[in-house]
Amino acid sequence: MYHKLQDFINDWTYESEATLKLFSNLTDDSLTKSVNENVRTAGRLAWHITTSIGEMAHRTGLKFKTVANDSSIPATVKEIFNLYKEASENLLSEIKSSWNDETLFVEDDMYGEKWKRGKTLSVIVNHQIHHRGQLTVVMRLLGLKVPGIYGPSKEEWVEYGMTAEE
Repeated sequence: MYHKLQDFINDWTYESEATLKLFSNLTDDSLTKSVNENVRTAGRLAWHITTSIGEMAHRTGLKFKTVANDSSIPATVKEIFNLYKEASENLLSEIKSSWNDETLFVEDDMYGEKWKRGKTLSVIVNHQIHHRGQLTVVMRLLGLKVPGIYGPSKEEWVEYGMTAEE
């Protein structure tokens, strides 16, 4: 749970950039390829990450432009990238202009429970990280390059002249 708005702003800025970095390694073809009938496609995962920003944040009363949770998955990475970036920037802008540290302790109805807004922001961040992790696995299975987020990826180890960790 966030107790200081600046802590969320710092985390969201990093995590949003990491998500865009990952999205940049997707291809239009990869969006619809299935790796298993029980696993979401890369496009579905990227789109879920994008639409969930507004779906969760709007429950707190924040009002900003985003995409509807039930909207169709775009056909191109560029569209998903741009719509994610817009939603992410709009969330940050709205929070900076509407909330302060005290706002983080206001409770909202979230999925039948009462959550402090500081918790909701933590869930938004962690939810994105969770699905980004799923997306990296799908990307590996599709043969796409996975960029390092919290440290070098396998490919980046080699680029640094080191032995890739198995």
